[in-house]
Amino acid sequence: MRISSGILAGSHREGFNDAQIRITCRKTTEKLMTELSPLGDVVISASVKKDYEDLCSKVAEDTSMAQGLVNVIAMAEEKLVFVCGSDMPAVTRELVVYLAGFLDDAADCVCLSDGKHVQPLCAIYSKKALPVIEKAVKQGTMRLTEILGLLDVRYIDIRDTILDSRVTRNLITRRPERNVQPQAVFCVSGPKNSGKTGLIVRLINEFINEGYSVGAIKHDGHDFVIDTAGTDTFRFMEAGACGTAVFSEDKAEFHFMRKFSSGEVTDAFPDLDILIIEGMKSSSYPKVEMTKKDGDTIPCDPQNLICRATDHRSPIKDQIPVFDRNDTKGIFLCIKKYFELEH
Repeated sequence: MRISSGILAGSHREGFNDAQIRITCRKTTEKLMTELSPLGDVVISASVKKDYEDLCSKVAEDTSMAQGLVNVIAMAEEKLVFVCGSDMPAVTRELVVYLAGFLDDAADCVCLSDGKHVQPLCAIYSKKALPVIEKAVKQGTMRLTEILGLLDVRYIDIRDTILDSRVTRNLITRRPERNVQPQAVFCVSGPKNSGKTGLIVRLINEFINEGYSVGAIKHDGHDFVIDTAGTDTFRFMEAGACGTAVFSEDKAEFHFMRKFSSGEVTDAFPDLDILIIEGMKSSSYPKVEMTKKDGDTIPCDPQNLICRATDHRSPIKDQIPVFDRNDTKGIFLCIKKYFELEH
């Protein structure tokens, strides 16, 4: 029996925004291709198509796991398509053949479960299920488990099989699937030494703990040193280069000598869920305003305020929520409510 295989390499908005994670998935994808290609053709769907074009002749680009599922089933040559994630190194040909033995002509899919959770990324899908899956995705259904609910599925409890339970384990724990929302961009503004940087660091941790990808930008109201004297890139700039860059396998740094608008800077982070800017008190971005008893008394425009964080009882009387500057959880929840972020 010939069976195609589809490998979903993930999208940035589903937790694969970190460079090292992407390297890990690429290495695992190479292993999976070697393991699965004797069964039939292999298709990869990824958020960045070019990342895998040198590995596979069939690569599609997606913005979600659901769209990736559509891609690999549509591009596969065979009537049956085994689908897995790119971070599942324990998948074997024997697993695929074993699952295929449970698929009859009436079923759309055979899927492993562990008694508590189903595994839509360790399943065989029939090509005849593609119209139903495509329609669901077009209507906004993004959860793979909800898509399974629309199909005729044979669920196989791994505890009742000869299989090792580790075959479904991921190298990387994905955050829960959720509908893609617009990027949330806000500032933490206030006078010098009011605790802006410390609050931003704590908020970054809060967002990451809930599975969001986060970027942070520092706005400097004064001139700043763009590079360190003595480095190669500093010498390039001294020689008259308008821009320099240094990069390695898993990180990069860019320097430019020209004016930038805030929009140009934020546009450099298109794939992140959350973008926090330190400073920019007079901008139109929503803000968390930091105040201190002996600091700047000129308030931000209340129309753009999410909340205030302070170390004293503020004399300002309005409807803006006020938190102690150390109440990180309260400020975090207020920001989530403001942007209507999912829980």
